[in-house]
Amino acid sequence: MEVLYPRCAGLDVHAGSVTACARIASGAQVTYEHRTVPTTTRGLLDLAEWLTAHECTHVAMEATGVYWKPVWHVLEESFALVLANAMHIRNVPGRKSDMNDATWIADLLAHGLLRSSFVPPAPIQELRDLTRTRRQLVHEVARHVLRLQKTLEDANLKLTQVISNIVGVSGRSILHALIAGETDPERLTDLTHGRLKASRADLRDALHGRITDHHRFMLKLHLTQIDTLETAISTIEARIGDALGPFRAAVAS
Repeated sequence: MEVLYPRCAGLDVHAGSVTACARIASGAQVTYEHRTVPTTTRGLLDLAEWLTAHECTHVAMEATGVYWKPVWHVLEESFALVLANAMHIRNVPGRKSDMNDATWIADLLAHGLLRSSFVPPAPIQELRDLTRTRRQLVHEVARHVLRLQKTLEDANLKLTQVISNIVGVSGRSILHALIAGETDPERLTDLTHGRLKASRADLRDALHGRITDHHRFMLKLHLTQIDTLETAISTIEARIGDALGPFRAAVAS
């Protein structure tokens, strides 16, 4: 089988260490050199120097969790990197064990048998991190809103039946008043803003409940979490806007 990369390396990446195999082909003779380094920055820099000393041109590693990312960042400027799908490596027949993984990856790479996964450039990776984090925070807000609803139901306050968004302007005004100790349905109804589908009589009936100190504590807890999360979401959205700046310029040109 044709050898595409006579000097290459395979990496078996773990959380705390990287085992490297440098595969050096000279004519029909192939030699293997192995080295294990810690995944600290110093260890990865030593790995880069070791690979350079062996004149490796291409380096392959498995896309395992997030452990490959620091390795990639250190090596990407000096070597042609291949990020291989772990499932694809397992599907290629051969001997695979903890001791032989790095050697096996190097052999697959040398013969061009690894398909490289797409690794976006750093600005795109950062933008992905931001958008994914925003999505997670939005989900967290939704979970806390659900817990607010459950607490209100437990207090027999039917706020969700008369206000579509209990963390909107009217909903928050009522929640803050409830937390402060207000229980009079008439006064709570006066706190609503704008037009609501429910009539004033329906609002009064919905806000006539049995709220305890425990309910107030839980309402305050979840509402505080929602406020904190929404502040974080706003901060991330501003950061996303900044990150999109270079792409807007490219589109405009």
